[in-house]
Amino acid sequence: MRDRALAPSAGPPLTAGLADSVFLAADRHPGLPVLARRPDPAVQIWEEVTAGELRDQVLALAKGLVACGITPGQRVAVMSRNRYEWTVFCYALWSVGAEIVPVHPASSRDQIEWILRDALCSAVLVEDEHGVMTIGSVCAALPGLRHVWQMDAGALEQIVERGALIPVTTVDSLRRIVHPDSTAVIAYTSGTSGRPLGCAVSHRGLAHPCDALLDGWGASGALPGEQARVLAFLPFSHVYGLMVQCLCVRGGVLMGHEPELTQAALSAALRSFRPTYLYLVPSVLEKIYKGFLRVAQEAGRGALFERAAETARAFAAAAERQRLGRGSGPGLDLRLQHALYERTVYRRLRAALGGRVLRGGSGGSPLNRDLALFYEGIGIYLADAYGLSETSGGVTMQPLGREKSGTVGRALPGVELAVAADGEILVRGPSVFHGYVNDEAATRAVLRGGWLATGDLGLLDSDGYLTITGRKKDVLITSGGTSVSPSALEHRMRVHPLIHQAVVVGDGRPCVGALITLDPDFLAHWRSALLWRGAGPGQEDREENALREEVGRAVAAANSAVSRAESIRVFRVLPRPFAVEDGLLTPSMKLRRDAIVRHYAAEIEAMYLARSRPPRTVSREDPLAWDDTDNVFR
Repeated sequence: MRDRALAPSAGPPLTAGLADSVFLAADRHPGLPVLARRPDPAVQIWEEVTAGELRDQVLALAKGLVACGITPGQRVAVMSRNRYEWTVFCYALWSVGAEIVPVHPASSRDQIEWILRDALCSAVLVEDEHGVMTIGSVCAALPGLRHVWQMDAGALEQIVERGALIPVTTVDSLRRIVHPDSTAVIAYTSGTSGRPLGCAVSHRGLAHPCDALLDGWGASGALPGEQARVLAFLPFSHVYGLMVQCLCVRGGVLMGHEPELTQAALSAALRSFRPTYLYLVPSVLEKIYKGFLRVAQEAGRGALFERAAETARAFAAAAERQRLGRGSGPGLDLRLQHALYERTVYRRLRAALGGRVLRGGSGGSPLNRDLALFYEGIGIYLADAYGLSETSGGVTMQPLGREKSGTVGRALPGVELAVAADGEILVRGPSVFHGYVNDEAATRAVLRGGWLATGDLGLLDSDGYLTITGRKKDVLITSGGTSVSPSALEHRMRVHPLIHQAVVVGDGRPCVGALITLDPDFLAHWRSALLWRGAGPGQEDREENALREEVGRAVAAANSAVSRAESIRVFRVLPRPFAVEDGLLTPSMKLRRDAIVRHYAAEIEAMYLARSRPPRTVSREDPLAWDDTDNVFR
């Protein structure tokens, strides 16, 4: 091993289960608002729920679960979007010692059947009739499934009624025997290759990153004297979303639920709920940025926005150099430009996010440095962090006052990081999972002498900051022997407003290629702007040529970050984005690379065959022979 970093010890360990957070908060501050809900999802009016009210609802539902025969150690699945009921049901399950199995509602029928059967679920809570029909179609393969509850059909109210005669002391007794090292969640991996694996995450494991973040960063989530507010829209069906939920409940942060991830729904919820802190993934941040740019261009202020964005990035980069002791900070001219754009641009951008956001956290995949600097420059610092299902969420965070964009920060207190000789990131600490359920071989493959082999590649600098460079299994090797990590190229391409998704290919090929999909919203705006400049004969050809040039610029920008041998020499624009229902994305919106390569095998082959042949005197195995980028549209 090399490049090792050890963080200081964490605070007091968890002494009971996660459900105790609800009951302790109600005892200490019963009138504190802890959750916010919209009784009518179509209306942006939020109703606050106090700690005392939440405790009473969790307790009543827990009594009902006891009456339904749910016992400690049983596994109950929840297949729903983020809703208020999700949180209440989750803490009711933990109150009786049951284990929750989150299932993304967009999962395929086969994935749902596999998860429920592999986890031996005794019950499942679904959101609507569609969920009931999906479960009904797989029930024959699930002899242990005894309950199918539907939220929208009043199932939770019926469960509460069944528990009316169960003594409160029964739930209290069950809650008090939950050990912190017992399993709280069976979180299934995204299944980017092969079947999803169920990660057994303990109460202590899930609490650790939450407590570390609250202890070290909690005060930065709101202005002094104000309660922090978080809009929870990341799916609770994944560890990142679950960690956000637990952090809010454990830390007294007011949390609102947003089930819809459409741009319109999220924008409306941000403006009405007005969070002070954001938890996001890079794809959402990219979408927000592109939305800002599109609105500015539609208003005829695209050039102004781009100048303001460049000033924001320059200002943030200078401020970063100053806080890291490598410069004197923004100069007078830059400060004046930044102040001008603060009055005319930046405050309007923040208003579109609710107007109260101070900071945010980004996870799921590395955040592009230029994008991070843009948000910092407009007044919202985004702390890029790192974690995975097997670590119960976050293991790194940017240290306050010493943030370094382009990295994912340093190890959380109590977490130890190392980088092996082959570049693989290793993690050790209290948040590491127990193992994969029903798969000892897979567990032994990743848990080695107390260390978790993450499968991610990275670097630790002399100050302990971690940089993610890719996934071991994603590394491509061209026929010329060049190793290429695709993530950096893909992330840089997606920064371009027109690019929605990008998949780098080229394993065993003479050069690196890419499959590209376009952002539907921005493409429509781009086409309307092009049409406004003048229609007429040859319009379609002009549009295709202009689009070819724009995509070529995105590819060139990505190539500027790598060597010539690693750069994209051929690419193809596909007619539609990759989608979950096509089996090309995981429910958490990650690329299923193997599936994409299989699905578009003919297009990939045609992409390379269409490439102009190099001179006969030059070997086709030489990547430098493929010097001029070919752009191929399907």
